[in-house]
Formats: sequence, structure tokens, C-alpha cells
Amino acid sequence: MSYQPAYTITSRLLGEVEQVAALHERIQAAAVQVPWIPALQKDARIRNAHSSTAIEGNPLTLEQVRAIEEGREIPATAQRPRREVANYFAGLRFVEKNAQRSAVTHAEVLKLHRIIAGSVMDQGTAGRYRTIRVRVGSYVAPPPKKVQRMMSDLLAWWNIKAARISPVLSSAIIHHRFEVIHPFADGNGRAGRMLALWELYRRRFDTHHIFSIDEFYWQDRPGYYAALEKVRKENEDLTSWLEYSAEGLRLTLQRVWTRIQKLSAHAGKTKLVLRPKQEQLLHLLREQKAMTPREIWDGIGISKQGALDLLRPLIKAGLVRRIGTRKTGRYVLT
Repeated sequence: MSYQPAYTITSRLLGEVEQVAALHERIQAAAVQVPWIPALQKDARIRNAHSSTAIEGNPLTLEQVRAIEEGREIPATAQRPRREVANYFAGLRFVEKNAQRSAVTHAEVLKLHRIIAGSVMDQGTAGRYRTIRVRVGSYVAPPPKKVQRMMSDLLAWWNIKAARISPVLSSAIIHHRFEVIHPFADGNGRAGRMLALWELYRRRFDTHHIFSIDEFYWQDRPGYYAALEKVRKENEDLTSWLEYSAEGLRLTLQRVWTRIQKLSAHAGKTKLVLRPKQEQLLHLLREQKAMTPREIWDGIGISKQGALDLLRPLIKAGLVRRIGTRKTGRYVLT
């Protein structure tokens, strides 16, 4: 086994991992007694499928992806985007079914790719390592003859040594190394992010399957690609990538905690699908305790009308309320 990731545990990385651990513990404790885990699992699958395919250019909206998962028709959409999303849901089911597999082999990786990329590849064959050279932007992936050996090295490290470090780190390492190898002619991004998720499942970090870090990557696509590229510029030192990925996982868990609070709210009779800006607002209110309208506009970087549009459904659902007079009023969590 020749692969050995290089990185340094910086104070920033340590801090992110510690915050992730604290949030994870809080979520796991809450999840022991709640009856709505299936709803949260469904929401996470939908957000995962939407985000990971959107990163690669799939045009379907979150609600269209939700419709596919629920078996509803979405008219006026092309066949390929729908197939990409349906494939991704099938890939998630495969990973969930094999969450506790003791070792991941070439056969499982190839099968997962065959599920994800079947009938949607521009080049190459789904479920087979590439036989051609590929370029991603300015990056030229290793020649085809090296792919099998490099994947063997990665799988050996994953199955033997990954368990010795935090899953926060090992999942990010697997993700990045897979993208470096770029073992398939197409569909590597979706497959690599799925393998990182599989590691979180295998390590029992996400036992309920309710996390979706891909949503963070999608919303920060330029930063995501820059973080992946930065490792190459730093002579394959993974430190900056691990810091970035750990931050993304922390923000992901904060969003999950927000969704748990929403599902736990006494006003559950009001159906509400939180938008990213609304999740950001709820997070700010948790930290600031109370905010004036102007503090909300400035904090989120939106207009007065935009803030009101975010607040109205949150107030209606009973998650936020206004205190004080019309002139001195502030918004707080209920």
C-alpha cells in the first residue's frame, strides 16, 4: 500500500472537528427520541441528489428533484436530467444498503458508478475504469494504465488505515484522492462525493443518513473547486482541503440542527421547506438572540423586501416572532 495522505492538524482544523463533534453529539441525542427521522432522511436524500447533480450542471430545481423522488411527473423537462437524478437516488439506496460493509472493493466502486452513470455518460462506459486520458479544466488526470493501481492503493488505505482517524478527515481524504485519480471517463464528481458519504455511513457518523454536505459544495461551487485545486498547488498537502471540508460539514450539521428544530416546532401543521437564506437567518438568530430588521438585512446581505419575504413564512410557521414596538421591534426565535 503506497498511498499515504499528507496533512497537518492545524488549530483551525482542530477547531472545526471539535465543533462538528459537538453538533454531531447534539443531533444524535435529539434523534434518539424523535418520530420524524424518516422525513429528515427523505429531505437529506433529496438535497443530496439535487446538490450533487446540480454541481455537474443538472438544471432541475430542488422541488423538481423532490417530485422525482415522490414519483410525480415533472412536465417540460429533458430525459437526461431526470435520468441523472433517478440514478443518483438509486446510488444512494445502494450505499445505504451497504453502509456497514466491512471493506469496499473495486467491484463495489464499479457497481456504484454503473448505477450513477448508466445511460448518462458523454464518453466511456459506466462501471468500467477509463481507457482514455481526461482533462478537467487545467488538470490532466493520471494516464489510464495507472488507474487500477492507484485505486487499489486508495482502497487499501480506506479499508485498513482510514479508521484510525476521524471520519470528518477520512471522508474528505477519500473524496479528494478519488478526484485526483479520476478513474472514470465521466461521472467522477458524483461518484467521489458518494464515496465520501459512504465513509460517513460506514464509520457510523451518520447512522440516520440525514446529512447532506453536497449542498454546501453546490452553494459554494467556486470555493469548492478552488479548494480541490489548491491541494495540487500545495504539493498534494491536504491541510487546506481538510479545513474547507470540515467547515462544510460543520455548516451542514448546523443546518440539520435547524431542520430538527423546525420539525420539532409546535406549529408543525404549517408546511415549510426552508430555503438556504432562511436557514442562514435562523442560525444568525440563534447566535444573536435578537436582531433588528436592519441587522437582518446587513447580516444576510439582502434588501428590506427580501428580508420580509424570508421572515413571513418563518413567523407564520411559529419559528420566529417579533417583540417590541413598530419602531424598536426585534426578531427572535420562538
